[in-house]
Parts: sequence; structure tokens; C-alpha cells
Amino acid sequence: MTDLTDLGIAAIRDGVAAGTFSAREVADSFIASVEKGRPLNAWLVETPEHAIAAAEAADRARTQGELLPLSGVPLGIKDLFATKGVETTAASGILKGFKPEYESTITSKLFGAGAGMLGKLNMDQFAMGSSNETSAFGNVISPWRRNDGGNAALAPGGSSGGSSTAVAARMAPGVTGTDTGGSIRQPAAFTGISGIKPTYGRCSRWGVVAFASSLDQAGPMARDVRDCAIMLEAMSGFDPKDATSLDIAVPQWEKALSGDLKGKKVGVPKEYRVDGMPAEIEALWQQGIQFLKDAGAEIVEVSLPHTKYALPTYYIIAPAEASSNLARYDGVRYGLRDLPDGANLQEMYAATRADGFGAEVKRRIMIGTYVLSAGFYDAYYTKAQKVRALIARDFDQAWEKCDLLLTPTAPSAAFALGEKSADPIAMYLNDVFTVPSSLAGLPAMSVPAGLDAQGLPLGLQIIGKALDEQGVLNASLAIEERAGFTARPGRWW
Repeated sequence: MTDLTDLGIAAIRDGVAAGTFSAREVADSFIASVEKGRPLNAWLVETPEHAIAAAEAADRARTQGELLPLSGVPLGIKDLFATKGVETTAASGILKGFKPEYESTITSKLFGAGAGMLGKLNMDQFAMGSSNETSAFGNVISPWRRNDGGNAALAPGGSSGGSSTAVAARMAPGVTGTDTGGSIRQPAAFTGISGIKPTYGRCSRWGVVAFASSLDQAGPMARDVRDCAIMLEAMSGFDPKDATSLDIAVPQWEKALSGDLKGKKVGVPKEYRVDGMPAEIEALWQQGIQFLKDAGAEIVEVSLPHTKYALPTYYIIAPAEASSNLARYDGVRYGLRDLPDGANLQEMYAATRADGFGAEVKRRIMIGTYVLSAGFYDAYYTKAQKVRALIARDFDQAWEKCDLLLTPTAPSAAFALGEKSADPIAMYLNDVFTVPSSLAGLPAMSVPAGLDAQGLPLGLQIIGKALDEQGVLNASLAIEERAGFTARPGRWW
């Protein structure tokens, strides 16, 4: 029999339904893989008992003819999602030991669909980072290595670095991620997997630890496009507990999957050809254009003139919202409390936040507090919101000429751990291709499409109109079918 950890979500679902193997066999295989993968530091909490209980329920359901959409599928959950009775820290020291008394809407939906939980996944602290090096519990190590023989430990991307590593290293068939400015798509590109950020409001944010509320969006990461579609169907839907949740029906994305793009126009934004972009990224982009032509699409050049302002706009708006959201961590209600002898309330606040937050979180809180302060609010925050509206308008005008957009996902392949951590600006530039669609609230997906000269994965990104996840999934499938990406990380343990 094929190693069960080589199977994706669709194959596991169908195999359990057909009785080819039991859900318990699947769970046991992935639990063993999680244990073997501990040196990668992808998991903060392991929950084999949850995965086993869900598997046994799936096996009973099969005998009774009552299988659910994700029966028999064990998943990894990013540690940004509240899980009842299971430690949820957002990879931060200030929440160490916090066990919620409630379940996030997304995990409730997944578990309600029959999925089990293998554990909680490491991440950049409070989702702030692009390399998974800001976690209070140590960085995640990508299972990939360069083929130069140097064996440098590589970043798995961020903030969903634990999620991307878990899928790439065959420790989970699918995982949850969150994407504020690219934190599903960039790590997916770095590790050779697929990941989609849906339209803002498709997936409930209730029970997801907040970073930037107008940008945060949950989404799936998995082996391929079909698996992402299956997960996204289970995760999506209206939630009255989330004021930004969209009250619309959830389409049957998997059923409607098609790589035939006849009649579709795909735009190539000229502004995404940034200075210093490696030649192999440009070559991959051109290859992607040919893939889509072969699938029947017409390629047109479009302009998104305000793209150059997207990163500075994002790094004003996101820290501002973070400054507001993270004010709740004060040592009073939950999490860490640092109370020096003789300290008053203000001193307790200061000591708790100084000890509980990492350097990147503090940096963004300080930036956000500054741009929201009297005298600077209009100069920075208000202006950034105006530019954000212009960026969204650019996309609206592009849709008059095309149905979808094709871009690279990231400006490079995975970099070595420590390579950019001393330069925040260099780190922020990893989001140059993903931030614009986040600011506009649009669906976007990364699919692996090739390898660089060092044998590391490179991703292509499809961006779609609001609520057109089907178009994004279909175009991504067209790339996946033609790229034939089957590369896997070598022996990493």
C-alpha cells in the first residue's frame, strides 16, 4: 500500500469512503509523521487524541453510511485559531498557557465536517513576520534544502510557516493558515504547496487572534488545488458572530473545478516587474503565461499604477490596527502577568508587555501607535486609507479588461534562516506581490510551478475578482496540470 502520508485530502476522503483503508490507519500514520518531524519545530502542541477520536468516529460513520465531507482527514491548525481546551498562544510568550473556553468558527466548521486535529502549528508571533523567525517558541525549519551541498536551514515563509512545513514534510494532508498580507501564499510558494486566501469575509474571523482586522483572512493550505477547494468549502460560510462575515451561499468549488480557460482573459500587470527581480522569477512568470495560453486563456497586459505604494500603505494600516488589537494584552484578564514587587497598575502593564511581546511585535505596535497619534493621524493613517482605496480602484479598472491576474507569488525562493532577520525592510519586501490583493480584499492563490537553480520551489499567483474563488481555483488548476510539479524535499530528518 502507498504510504498513507503521501495522500492528500481528496485521496484520504475517497479511500476511507471506499474502505481501502481505515481512518484510524490514516490518523496513526500522520501521528507518527508528526513525531518524526519534531526537529523541524512545526508543532507547538500535538493532539493525537483528537485525531484518533475523529478517526474512530469516521470509521463508525462509514459502517452506518453517515460519512461527512472531511471524515477521516486529520488536519493541522495554525496556532492563531482558538481551540477549546487546547493551548492557543499565537506563538507569543504573552499568551503562553492560555487555553480558550471556546472554539473558533473555522475549527468548529472543520471538526463538524468530520476532520480531526493533529495539533497546533508554529507561526510568526501574532502573525507578524515572513520567515517564522519571530515565534516565541523558536523558528520553524523548512524541510527543503538547497542543492549546493551547504545544507543551510531555510525559512518556511511566514507567518504560516509551521502550516507550510507540516504539509510539505508530509506531517498533515492539509492545514489552516491566515493571510494578512501574504501569509498563506508566500509560505506556500517557499515550500512547494498550494494555498488560497479567499475574498475578505468568506471565512469567519471569530475566534482567530486578531492582527489587522480589516486584512486578516483565514484560508486552507494543502498539497494541491483540489484539496484546497475541499477545505475552503468546509471553512466558508456566514457567521453572525463576525460583523465582516459575508452572508452569501458557499459554492461547490470542488465540483466545478476545471482547467479549461477558454473565453477567459488573464491580465499581466506591468508594475509587478520590480527592480532586481531574479531572472528565474521572470522566466517562471513567462512560463506561467504560456501555461494559461495553452489552457485557452487570452493574455492581456494591464496596469495597476498604485502598486508601488502598496507596501508602505500596508505597513501603516496593518501596524495601526495591530496597535489597537494588541492593547487587550495587559496582564489583567488572561495570559502573562508580570507584577514586580511594589508595582502599580501602569508598571504592571509595562512589565507584562515588555516581557510578553517579541521585538517584531513591539516594532509594529510602536509604528502603529505613532501613525495613530495626534498630529500624525491625518498625515499617515488617513492618507494610507485613501491610497488603499486607489489600489482597490486599480483592480476594479483592470477587471474591465480581464477576468484574472497572473503574477509571481514571491520575489525569490526561500532564503536561509537569519539571512534577512537583521533588516526589517528586506523582510517586508517579501510581501511585494501579495500585499496589493490583500489591501483590496480579493481572492488570490499560490501554486507551485517550478524550481530555481538551487532546486527550491517557486510559486505563481492567481488573483481574482471579489467572490470569484472559482475562477482563481480553475486558473490555478490549469497551471498545476501543466507545470506537473512533483518535486519533494529530500531526506531532512
